Amino acid sequence: MQLSRRELAKMIDSTLIKPAASKDEVIKLCLDAQKYGFGCVVVNSTFVSLVRHMLEATDVKVCSTVGFPIGAGLPEVKAFEAQKVVELGAEEIDMVMNTSALKSKDYEAVKKDIQAVLKVKKSNPNVIVKVIIETGLLTDEEKVTACTLAKEAGADFVKTSTGLLGGVATVKDIELMRRTVGKDMGVKAAGGIRTLKEALAMIKAGANRIGTSTGVAIIEELLT
Repeated sequence: MQLSRRELAKMIDSTLIKPAASKDEVIKLCLDAQKYGFGCVVVNSTFVSLVRHMLEATDVKVCSTVGFPIGAGLPEVKAFEAQKVVELGAEEIDMVMNTSALKSKDYEAVKKDIQAVLKVKKSNPNVIVKVIIETGLLTDEEKVTACTLAKEAGADFVKTSTGLLGGVATVKDIELMRRTVGKDMGVKAAGGIRTLKEALAMIKAGANRIGTSTGVAIIEELLT
């Protein structure tokens, strides 16, 4: 697969969502995003204002997590968090699906949970909402169901995992997710992607976003 450095960089969501992330680390994340031209920077909500300020003169988008990392909170709380981070400058949201509801086969609750967050689009139609389905906790049948529900709810992307609960992106899962949602919905691969080879394999399988905390190393590898 032939991608230019710029093309690949724009597909990378450069991510720092570890619980002990410091302000200095977030600042470095933003500086690297500017230097390498990443498409997006993903942080937890507490850092959205800082990141928006640092990136306001660039085309790097700001993404915030919502309902992170468990996803079992109340839909109303997720909706409130989504609205607040957008007010602070987030242009994209990575929300965690209610896995507990999915496992309980309460599919209406899963869909309503996603739709609660999607209400933010009423006043901010350009906001991108990605639904993390946590593939490492699901059977293949449940992955298909999760993707189908996210698509029916109106989400923009489905995403493999938070990367914090042991789940990693696999080519098999990306292929399954892409088949399920079709060609028009986004698929984000995240969790354990650390090398150029791994990133390109995910893209070839159908991902159009790569979530990684090692975006710099991946782009540097492309340049060698």
